[in-house]
Amino acid sequence: MFALRTKWNLTANRLSQSLDRIRASGEKLLDLAASNPTDCGFRYDGNSILKAFINPGALKYHPHPRGLAAARKAVREYYVGTRVSPGDLFLTSSTSEAYTFVLRLLCEPGDELLVPAPSYPLFEFLADIQDVKLVSYPLIYDHGWQIDLHALEQAVSKRTRGIVVVNPNNPTGNFVPHEEVNGLNRICCAHELAIISDEVFLDFNLTPAKPFTFVNNSGALTFTLSGLSKISGLPQMKLAWLVVSGPENLKKEAAARLEVIADTYLSVSTPVQLAAPTLLGQRDSFQRQLLARVRQNLAELDSQLAEQNQCSRLVVEGGWYAIVRVPAVKSDEEFAIELLEQRNVYAHPGHFYNFPADGYLVVSLITPEQDFAEGISELLEAVASAGTETMSVET
Repeated sequence: MFALRTKWNLTANRLSQSLDRIRASGEKLLDLAASNPTDCGFRYDGNSILKAFINPGALKYHPHPRGLAAARKAVREYYVGTRVSPGDLFLTSSTSEAYTFVLRLLCEPGDELLVPAPSYPLFEFLADIQDVKLVSYPLIYDHGWQIDLHALEQAVSKRTRGIVVVNPNNPTGNFVPHEEVNGLNRICCAHELAIISDEVFLDFNLTPAKPFTFVNNSGALTFTLSGLSKISGLPQMKLAWLVVSGPENLKKEAAARLEVIADTYLSVSTPVQLAAPTLLGQRDSFQRQLLARVRQNLAELDSQLAEQNQCSRLVVEGGWYAIVRVPAVKSDEEFAIELLEQRNVYAHPGHFYNFPADGYLVVSLITPEQDFAEGISELLEAVASAGTETMSVET
């Protein structure tokens, strides 16, 4: 009765089951995997946000496949200083929908996309639903993360249609530097591929340098995705977009086909489009708060790590997450389950993000500061205890 593409294993894993039990018990949870900014204590200008939805225009329906002109103008102003025009923009209800549009544009059933590893597991479900196969290319860590461009090109096949980059990547937090952009453009031109750049975390930069955005990329057909969910900390508002750039002939053809796809869905509501200028205007206040917390939590993490010698953290350039390197005396999942069940601390094991080996935990830097400090302390104590137990067994 059901399509094979949806034949997923729907049984909750052990970590999820343990998390559900603790939440149901009402016990205090130290959530080092927090991802929802609306639950993390940030302040929003509620009056301005709600007022933006009191608009008589919301009672009229005049759809445009690319999105209402006023909303696209607001997004264009977000990209001030770039070559983006309102005509390059397509509004969607989410970045997931934007991925759907691009996959339907580029791929036949069974075609392939190259995706980074480690990276966010959502790609697997998006690809399954669109009958697309994912092939991983490695990110290499050496005092910072880099794309292995040689391995990436070796992974290209006759069915490859595009390369996904996440800028900065989630959860590794590395931006794509100019030399890697040039390498990606070279590979795409040689193999007739497109670049799909997910830039939802672009504004959360922890380095002195201004990061590159793929909306300026002209070396290959490029689709850049972003939205209010991360930029303004408003995931519930359901407004995102994709920007088309690249060689003019390819860009024109892609935009014409995307317009038909978008016109088929017309998914973005009129009220949220009319509110877009106000919602985007909330980003400065939100981003100041979030970056202050990220820096404070990173400082706290480094302070606690400096007092022991078993764990370390990897370099992070941007985004909301940090990667803690822990002794690989057991699988990441087993350690995460023990941490949750014995200490009520929830962190993501590295294998969730397709890390190549055990010994990694991913922690959220937007967790409220006190919970973060307590959670990291418990995590490091758990590592120390595990080390003591291992030594006792060996003795």
